[in-house]
Amino acid sequence: MRQLYETQRAMRAIRQAALQRGVIAILDIGTAKIACLVLRFDGPDRFRESDGIGPMAGQSSFRVIGAATTRSRGVRFGEIDAMQETERAIRTAVQAAQKMANLRVDHVIVSLSGARPRSYGLDGEVEIDGGTVGEGDIGRVLAACDMPDYGEDREVLHAHPVNFALDHRSGLSDPRGQMGNRLTTDLHLLTVDAGALQNILYAVKRCDLELAGIASSAYVSGLASLVEDEQELGAACIDMGGGSTSISIFMKKHMIYADAVRMGGDHVTSDISMGLQVPLATAERIKTFYGGVVATGMDDREMIETQGETGDWEHDRRTVSRAELIGIMRPRVEEILEEVKARLDAAGFEHLPSQQIVLTGGGSQIPGLDGLASRILGRQVRLGRPLRVQGLPQAASGPGFSAAVGLSLFAANPQDEWWDFEIPASSYPARSLRRAVKWLRDNW
Repeated sequence: MRQLYETQRAMRAIRQAALQRGVIAILDIGTAKIACLVLRFDGPDRFRESDGIGPMAGQSSFRVIGAATTRSRGVRFGEIDAMQETERAIRTAVQAAQKMANLRVDHVIVSLSGARPRSYGLDGEVEIDGGTVGEGDIGRVLAACDMPDYGEDREVLHAHPVNFALDHRSGLSDPRGQMGNRLTTDLHLLTVDAGALQNILYAVKRCDLELAGIASSAYVSGLASLVEDEQELGAACIDMGGGSTSISIFMKKHMIYADAVRMGGDHVTSDISMGLQVPLATAERIKTFYGGVVATGMDDREMIETQGETGDWEHDRRTVSRAELIGIMRPRVEEILEEVKARLDAAGFEHLPSQQIVLTGGGSQIPGLDGLASRILGRQVRLGRPLRVQGLPQAASGPGFSAAVGLSLFAANPQDEWWDFEIPASSYPARSLRRAVKWLRDNW
């Protein structure tokens, strides 16, 4: 744990140095595509309000000067499956983005999807010496949190203090400089599969890039897709990718829960491929142009040419009705949404004051998905696109780029995490078996 703390601190220092130089790359490694954005950082006075930039997460401090995507290779369920193929795809995306930006980039911030995320809610309490809360007191109260025994094969990816209380005043976002005697905190800890994390780090290293940060794609998709009120009052972001569907819950502008379902848009494509007996590339095209999950009376009459490539002319020139296509797609989409509902219920989502759900990611673009999701999840559902970011090409502004845009916001203005504070070595948390239960309900 101590080693991880030092690694995260080192990455923060690298990111600070990269931001001072003014250029950093964003790399979203997904199952369907690998996206790379090159960001240039300028002073906040460079952009005016009239430029159409919102106040969210330091958007005014950067603009996108290079963007590229390539088909992902060697990635399954959001995790690296074939290292050399993934390395080639990363190099292709980074080189194309560098070419557009007309400069070389050495430092990169990466997002991690899949990797079986698990959330923990922890709390800590200390007495304040001297009556005023200082930086050291924050470090001490974080160190006082009881660590769960999350297993040798897992690593901590995020550790956000989501709430502070000073004596009887709760809901403080930053107690530094305030007077009080007893400081308590609630900490959200997100752990992921260590093997999946190490593979991402190794792939980036093999591409001769220096890692300046790593973030959960569930977290950064929420940063990009949820508006300020949703982040404050409580909302869930469902990011439907190719190989996995990420879930994050936000409250008081912090992520308080994350999970992932190991199914996504690629599974729908695979079902179409098997159901219609066509190649995967043809199935993807049919899904994109004609797909849907809600049948109407017209769909029996709307015929789709399959245009296969088997060499059998009769077989290749078949037509299927759109109703038949919907009949193949809907069961898989329902299965994914049922899994999402089970995760939200387990998290205690119904106890939040607001229960807005935002669907984003490339898989969220299936027509009729919002209505079906609303029926299955039983809540208000809207389709989310990432926030507008200065210089982002139109082609990279759709729901499939929520994680990449969110990663840019994360780079520009990261929230405080455990490793941003000096943790006293003597009181560094030992792993204990005590797990915080019903944390969401008790604290919010």
